[in-house]
Amino acid sequence: MPPRNPVPTVDIIIEMWNRPHRPIILIERQNPPWGWALPGGFVDYGESLETAAMREAQEETGLSVDLLEQFHVYSAPERDPRYHTLSVVFIAKATGEPQAGDDAKTLKLFELWQLPQNLCFDHNQVLDHYCLYRTYQQRPHYGSRQSQA
Repeated sequence: MPPRNPVPTVDIIIEMWNRPHRPIILIERQNPPWGWALPGGFVDYGESLETAAMREAQEETGLSVDLLEQFHVYSAPERDPRYHTLSVVFIAKATGEPQAGDDAKTLKLFELWQLPQNLCFDHNQVLDHYCLYRTYQQRPHYGSRQSQA
């Protein structure tokens, strides 16, 4: 029997640098699980995490992004209701006019104080951590219940 390992994914927090307050892009998913999510997806075999993040951003938003930093890794077994995934989250910057593509039904720019409630996966936790980081430069702490949930 082949080994059962978590499936690697990437998620990208895309800050729109040509807009006041640098809003971020969320996509409304076209496929289950339904709701709003960060742009992202599966890492292809033979692909680096960075390449996967830039590819997924392009496919889902039509934008070329500049990756600024790797933010955090989220790996709780229940983070994706379909199966066990781990997500490497990047913070990126972009300019231009985003357009929904690939498995994005639609997309919207959100200010940090106006994020939607119906977020998929563990993206509410990811964005809570990001808001703390962007506002107070406080990163999630490994080993804490907060970063493992």
